[in-house]
Amino acid sequence: MINRSIESELLAALARFPAVALIGPRQVGKTTLARKIAAERPDTLYLDLERPSDLARVQEPELLLAPRSEQLVIIDEVQNAPGLFPVLRALIDEHRVAGRFLLLGSASPVLINTSAESLAGRIRYLEMTPLTLAEIDVTPGSLRQLWLRGGFPDAYAAATDADSFEWREAFVRTYIERDIPNLGYRAPPQSLHRFWQMLAHWHGQIWNASTLAKSLDASPQTANRYLDLLCGAFVARRLPPFAANLGKRLIKAPKTYLRDSGLLHYLLNIIDIDHLEGNPVLGASWEGFVIEQVLACLAHREANFFRTSNGAELDLVLQLPGQPGRFGIEVKYSAAPRPSKGFWHTLDDLAIERAVIVYPGSETYPLEKRVTAWPARRIPELAKFLLNDRPPPFAPLAGGS
Repeated sequence: MINRSIESELLAALARFPAVALIGPRQVGKTTLARKIAAERPDTLYLDLERPSDLARVQEPELLLAPRSEQLVIIDEVQNAPGLFPVLRALIDEHRVAGRFLLLGSASPVLINTSAESLAGRIRYLEMTPLTLAEIDVTPGSLRQLWLRGGFPDAYAAATDADSFEWREAFVRTYIERDIPNLGYRAPPQSLHRFWQMLAHWHGQIWNASTLAKSLDASPQTANRYLDLLCGAFVARRLPPFAANLGKRLIKAPKTYLRDSGLLHYLLNIIDIDHLEGNPVLGASWEGFVIEQVLACLAHREANFFRTSNGAELDLVLQLPGQPGRFGIEVKYSAAPRPSKGFWHTLDDLAIERAVIVYPGSETYPLEKRVTAWPARRIPELAKFLLNDRPPPFAPLAGGS
């Protein structure tokens, strides 16, 4: 079993909050982690609301849950019973102790907004992402495997690239045909699959609902609704632009990405690393992969990109919690990354205190006082570096690039 980084944060949240919601896409490992926690607490009640028998048990939730005020109750796929949330609120208010409920869900709080309304002030949300570089034994080969196959555990650990591709094919089909309708959305499966594929081709670009809507033979409102749906299901990301009053014309539309590189590659029919490295999407794929890894390893869900109308840009602008300064992340698929002139102007315009250029090589070295070339395999160490004034060791890492 792969040890998941979020486990310690989850246990800490259960020690402080009456309810904790572990959310994230299907098949990401939420159930495996929850069952591990349940195995360590023999009196835990585990309910899987995809099982008709367990769903029937919560038809009278007060009778089932009120006598278990001292037990941990784990409710998997909680979005299947939205009417449960007001009852949980009443039970928590009646006996408010930490660690009463662990709720697992495959939809964002926006899509299951009854929980946000009913349990406000009583619940802590944690998002579980696909596997990160902090959770695997990072070698040059495993890094490329994670990038190619994505971070869903079954896709990453498949015996062959073909087996992984087949798993991702089934995942997309199931998501469209079953999971999204179960969230209450009645989008035609063929239209949604076509939109998802089009979004893959749009990966890393500025969002333009009208352009995608024309290709989909639909309205811009429908394109925006589909994007909202995929973002709420944790498979797409809408990266907002950084707003600043600089006296320059700034791009104000968001960029869109597919959050898992493996799903991106499946939708683009890329089956192995040779195919990927010869594909025009190579740079955009690497950019999206690195962005997701950075945000997951920094446990940072809020980020922006910056771009002016004349092309000056920065892939990520971060302001970490409790830190007054801004940090910049630029992504390059190059053995010797060279930032553009616009990159340096952006650092000055935004008063960026420290920036890194993440690339696929093996050495960490300075490009300028504020800027460091940073190997992708060291992304898990980024937070410590960005918040620490000491320079990193500028030496090759073992294993090569």
